[in-house]
Amino acid sequence: MADVNGGLNEEKPPGNNSTKTGYSLPKKVGIIYSDVRREYFPTESQYLTEKDAKDDAIIISNYLKKINVEPLLYPGNPELPEKLHHDKPDVVLNLVGSIKGNEYLSSTIPGVLELLEIPYTGAGILGESLVYNKFLIKKLLEQNGVPVPHYQLLNIYNDPIDPTLRFPLISKLNEIHGAVEITREAVSETERDLRDRAKFLIETYKQPVLVEEFIVGREVTAILLEGLNKKVYLAEKVFTKGDEKYIFATFEDQWLTDTYDSFHYQKYQDPLLREYVKKAFDITKMSDYGKFDIRIDSSGRYFFIDSNSNPAFAPKETACALGVILDLYGISFTEILKRLLLNTMRDATGKELLPLPESVNPTR
Repeated sequence: MADVNGGLNEEKPPGNNSTKTGYSLPKKVGIIYSDVRREYFPTESQYLTEKDAKDDAIIISNYLKKINVEPLLYPGNPELPEKLHHDKPDVVLNLVGSIKGNEYLSSTIPGVLELLEIPYTGAGILGESLVYNKFLIKKLLEQNGVPVPHYQLLNIYNDPIDPTLRFPLISKLNEIHGAVEITREAVSETERDLRDRAKFLIETYKQPVLVEEFIVGREVTAILLEGLNKKVYLAEKVFTKGDEKYIFATFEDQWLTDTYDSFHYQKYQDPLLREYVKKAFDITKMSDYGKFDIRIDSSGRYFFIDSNSNPAFAPKETACALGVILDLYGISFTEILKRLLLNTMRDATGKELLPLPESVNPTR
């Protein structure tokens, strides 16, 4: 049965693909992943965040086989529409993070699937388009009452700095996720350091830089998973390093060191933050699942610092935050897959799912 923290107990894979929800699981599920080539990316760092895209898709395909669903793997390249039209999968798991190295082009995948009338998981065209403009996301959240740090977009490195911004400031690529270039050098204490950093980022990646006040304090990651209603699972990043002046998860921490060597997750509970996350999910036009990172200052105030529609989707053995955090709540990756597939089928048919049995239905 459901645990008191909102988790799902893992079930043994069923002998067939029938469920107790009023639906059967789809017979054929396509998995679309990023077609990754080194020449697509301006730096090795950005390439590293996507180089395992096919391997992760294969891992997910093995989970689908365990529940008697046939997986069909597709790289997100120009041959995709023809292959989908030929194979006609019942549902598609959209795992694409970039097209030819450009994250903002990921919104073309929902467009292809809409044209072919194939149900798919994750955000639609608008949600995928919004998330790859961090400045626009900040504006939307701010104007709808979701707290964010003070921020500014620099289109060129010598743009005038908003005098209301207070140092230290952290610089982020406006259109790239995965903690790319979130290094110790990302935090600036002086205007000179800030301009040097902005110049490097703009010239290297050919895009604007989002500058925001660095919130000194703790950090929480939120995963929202849709089913009959929205469930939010919160986990605090507990950092094991304490000698740095500014403590946060760097690119090195997330991609170049042993899995969660510099921090680990533990459950975090706050009804207020859960409501903020649900609101942010709707504002940013996400669907099925989403991920948010939130800083907490010394006064206990929340600040949303990052938003991800279609975040990295994989089981905990890959060190994927979604898989790790939901495992904290007793939710198996098999159950996540089943829930997303059934949710997508419900949306495609317009029929309501029957309630899940208590053993797989998270508490409110």
